[in-house]
Amino acid sequence: MGKEKYILDTERLFKKSPIVSLGSIKRIVGNQKSEYAKHLIRNLIRKGKIKRITSGYYTSYDEVSLAVFCFKPAYLGLQDALSFHNVWEQETIPIIITTKKVRQGIRKIFGVNVLIRRVSEKYFFGFDYYKEGDFYFPYSDIEKTFIDMVYYRQKLSKELLENFSKMIYKKRLKMYAKKYPQRMRYKIMSLLDAK
Repeated sequence: MGKEKYILDTERLFKKSPIVSLGSIKRIVGNQKSEYAKHLIRNLIRKGKIKRITSGYYTSYDEVSLAVFCFKPAYLGLQDALSFHNVWEQETIPIIITTKKVRQGIRKIFGVNVLIRRVSEKYFFGFDYYKEGDFYFPYSDIEKTFIDMVYYRQKLSKELLENFSKMIYKKRLKMYAKKYPQRMRYKIMSLLDAK
């Protein structure tokens, strides 16, 4: 009965949680049986019941943005947040901003490009959980998205600046900008005033 119970418990875990770590499965089967946990995962992948998102993380869903939970602490930002908040209408790939010491750049997850950017812990703020489809995802708010666009030297067209200026809550932007060095603070505020 032992192994069958592990399989049922693992499948139940995938029904309950959108992201499951290898560590969670090891706890189900007993930490000393870590090879069996890996075997269990390989079988579930082979049967098409789950997919590997990134090293040590798996899901039974087809939602690439779930990858943000594999790089915690992290949020979805930049152009991805622009699309989510309807600041612009262009389609974009998921962009994950994390404080984790991981390799930056493009990764393929479920055959889709995902961009990973790193940020210092002191600039890790200004996001909230928003419902999208069946899940709540951490997206940077409008003000932090604007700051991140400046911080990561992203192109800000006249139209984009105008859209931002209509949506940004100036008081919050000023409060966020205070966390950055003076030159950056000046750039943030002057860009918005110049539009």
